[in-house]
Amino acid sequence: MELDNIKEIIRLMKQNDLREFELENGDFKVRIKRGGVEAAQAAPSVMVSPPAPSAAPASAPASAPAAPAPAAPRVNTKDILSPMVGTFYLSPAPDQPPFVKVGDKVETNTVVCIIEAMKVMNEIKAEIKGVVTEVLVENGKPVEFGQPLFRVQVA
Repeated sequence: MELDNIKEIIRLMKQNDLREFELENGDFKVRIKRGGVEAAQAAPSVMVSPPAPSAAPASAPASAPAAPAPAAPRVNTKDILSPMVGTFYLSPAPDQPPFVKVGDKVETNTVVCIIEAMKVMNEIKAEIKGVVTEVLVENGKPVEFGQPLFRVQVA
């Protein structure tokens, strides 16, 4: 990855008010973290690691608990989580209806939203069966990896 690519990622992070970005591609891994609100003027820190030993993937799940947990567990509900950092969109285009809304039934292969990451539109599928009970993110807002997007009453 070239320095210009890293600068573009940092620019997108600032533009979308993202605090952390991580990319892993084979032996290459880059992780960028920005400070909190009080440190918003500080420059982001960039850590690029050399090829990781085989133990590195085992350490990756350790960062997963950083995602916000639901306030209280709900009976027979599951959340559809964001598989990536990006911008959340409820519909395929601004003039089109949302993929799903509260009350809609979803199947495992139902597209529920799009997440734009690095100018690529990624369709996100429900991966569970049930009925959408809540949309947890506002259209056009940035989302983090592991952030709940929808709450679904499982079938």
